[in-house]
Formats: sequence, structure tokens, C-alpha cells
Amino acid sequence: MSDYFNFKQIHLDVLKEIGNIGAGNAATSLSHLINRSVSMDVPVINVVTFDEMMMEIGGKDEVQATVFVQANGDISGNMFFMIPPDEADLFAQLMIGDPSEKVSEGDEIATSAFLELGNILTGSYLRAFSDFTQLDINQSVPHVAIDMVGAMLTQGLLEISTVSDQAIMIETILHDIEGFDQAIKGHFFLLPNPDAYATIFQVLGVHSS
Repeated sequence: MSDYFNFKQIHLDVLKEIGNIGAGNAATSLSHLINRSVSMDVPVINVVTFDEMMMEIGGKDEVQATVFVQANGDISGNMFFMIPPDEADLFAQLMIGDPSEKVSEGDEIATSAFLELGNILTGSYLRAFSDFTQLDINQSVPHVAIDMVGAMLTQGLLEISTVSDQAIMIETILHDIEGFDQAIKGHFFLLPNPDAYATIFQVLGVHSS
């Protein structure tokens, strides 16, 4: 296939539907985890270049709290959940009930809570992809980092940047969290290996031509 998948509106519509299913799964899992009601929206889902991906979150020098996982199975690739460090702090504190614990300062308990948040969210999206397509997709052990966007994304781009320049961006907003006034906005970036796009849409009977 071509190194660049020829995306059309129908492909974006499919990705939007998968994103909405993943958001619903994640909201349910998070509600159970923190014993509070949570709503989750996917206002934007798009296919972006790697440069656009970095610009969406403030440029390569912007510092973000990130959970990174690898997907493997019938399709493979890398996935990042990125959120500003101060918002990572807020959500971790909400989970553990201790305002003194901060992901941004490397506190172990807060970092563990943020890791669980990222694990739930990435797992929910990958499960939505798997359920929607009936493809076998597995998730690696997640890793947390707080660093500049350019430095962190390098790990995910090294394997595929020579053959592709496409990533699926899913903007995600957590809101109406019971007892919590602030909405939390994060970004998912799914970087499938190039052949994965054709596999996904072929299974769904949605072709590129």
C-alpha cells in the first residue's frame, strides 16, 4: 500500500464513532474507579501530520504529562495520552484524596494514580477499536513520563517516521465530575504502523478508493 492512507470523510466518521465508544467505556470505568459520576466527550477526532500533532499541544518544547503504551496483535502501533502537568496533578489528587501529592513533582502515589488514569483511557480506546473491528489488539504495560513533547514523541515516531506521517488525534474532555468544578482536557495520539489503516478499514468494508 501507499505509505500515506487516503483518508476520506467516511473514514473520519468511522474513527469518530470508535472514539465515542471508547469515551463511553472510559467514563464508565473512571466512574467506578473514583466512585463519582464522570462525563467524557470527544469533540475533535482527526488525522494529523506529526508536526501538526506537536503543534496541537503547544509545540515540541511544551511540557506534558504522558502515558505511553504500545499496541500489538492484528494491528500494531504506539499510543500517547497527554495532559498538562497541573491537570494531571488535579486528577491524581481527585483519585487519591490528597491535595499534597503531585504528578508534576514525581510523587509516587500521584504518579501511580495518573498511570492508572492513562491505562484506563488508552485501554478503553483500544478496546473500542478491537470490539468495533473484531481485530485482536493487545496493550503493553503503560509508562509515565513528564517531559517536553518533542522528546517524548520521538520514541513513538522512530519506528514509523521514515514510512509515514499520519497520526489519529482524539481530543478528549472529562467534565461534570461529581464534586469537581474543572473540566480536564487531554489528547490521545494513536500512531498505527502504516499497514494498520488498510487493515482496519478493509475489515469494516470501508475502502480508500
